[in-house]
Amino acid sequence: MTARPTLAALTWRIAADVNRTVGGGHAAIELMRRSFARSGWLRDVDHALLVAVSRFTPGTNVLAYSAGLGWMSHRLGGVAAALLASSLPGALVVTVSSLIVSRLARYSAVRMALAAATLVAAWLILSSAWALVRPHVLGARRLWAIGTALAAVGLFAAGVTPVRVLLVAAAWGLLFPVRGDAT
Repeated sequence: MTARPTLAALTWRIAADVNRTVGGGHAAIELMRRSFARSGWLRDVDHALLVAVSRFTPGTNVLAYSAGLGWMSHRLGGVAAALLASSLPGALVVTVSSLIVSRLARYSAVRMALAAATLVAAWLILSSAWALVRPHVLGARRLWAIGTALAAVGLFAAGVTPVRVLLVAAAWGLLFPVRGDAT
């Protein structure tokens, strides 16, 4: 960081930028980068470091990025303020929304709408997943893709944690790489 924001300015800027976006943290991170750079509080090299660390750590990238901003300017107090500013408003919205939905869920029309929304969300996830795996399953590497999927399902069924499943999948990819175009 070049200049150092006050703790109040850090907290307000993070809260304003993180909570202006909906969905993934990429937009929030970009808003924070622009705001902090414009104020002279963040250099490009520091932003690159924060992005790299936020991608490396498990969990939400925007929280890791916010914590990094807090650490760079105010150490532990900055981390606490940044995490509260980036998570508390959203947590309050989710809590209030959940309370409202739980009160309204006694009505059959609301339950049907929630069921329909769940089906639509599931369909979107499944169709996106199919778009990603379709070239592999229907292409020339069909047996490789099916073997990989069966190995992942077997590891999951055996109670292996998702992180270990990903590590085994990475090792599988290193040992048995797909060469050439898979489509």
